[in-house]
Amino acid sequence: MSERTETVLTATQVSKIVDGPDGRLTILDDVTLAVARGDSLAIVGASGSGKTTLLGLLAGLDRPSSGSITLAGACLDALDEEARARLRRRLVGFVFQSFHLLPALSAEENVMLPLELDGRADARERAGEALARVGLERRRHHYPHQLSGGEQQRVALARAFVHAPQILFADEPTGNLDQRTGAGIGDLLFALNREHATTLVLVTHDGALAARCAHRLTLRAGRIDGSGA
Repeated sequence: MSERTETVLTATQVSKIVDGPDGRLTILDDVTLAVARGDSLAIVGASGSGKTTLLGLLAGLDRPSSGSITLAGACLDALDEEARARLRRRLVGFVFQSFHLLPALSAEENVMLPLELDGRADARERAGEALARVGLERRRHHYPHQLSGGEQQRVALARAFVHAPQILFADEPTGNLDQRTGAGIGDLLFALNREHATTLVLVTHDGALAARCAHRLTLRAGRIDGSGA
């Protein structure tokens, strides 16, 4: 099996049920999917359809109520929280709508953080290379409040890709950006996807961004409404 067709992420009959003030609420219901290494998948649907919940389950940030998820050959159900965290540090990158940069750290220090957590001696050098790749080498000593929204999201992208993850999860990565800036972030996402063969799974309301993915999965009230290339 070639690297490009190897399955890197699977979800099998995944459901998520929570207890609320009005009783039990089914957020996801019997979701099954598979994503190949180096592929790209957009998860779309109306607000409240379960998109972000599904993304969190696929990344191992939460556990499903039933069903199973396998990430890079590891069954997440069989791992405790600490083991899932180690797997994420090694294999996964994240980009969020609200950037999630640490305000007391410079752009360079924010990008260095995942490498330092892994004890990498070359953290500063690699962070500089990652910032150069997203066009921010001259802004590396600036703090998040000194950067525009688009620049902050580029720092977040550099941080997500600095450790060469196998899979990148993005939750509304262009949601806080204007159309032009969002398009530029999309260009970077897919350039990095191509260059590193990084699998890309994103949640988005941006139709243009979703259309750039090889596959699309639509959620409606927690169930798959339709999917395809």
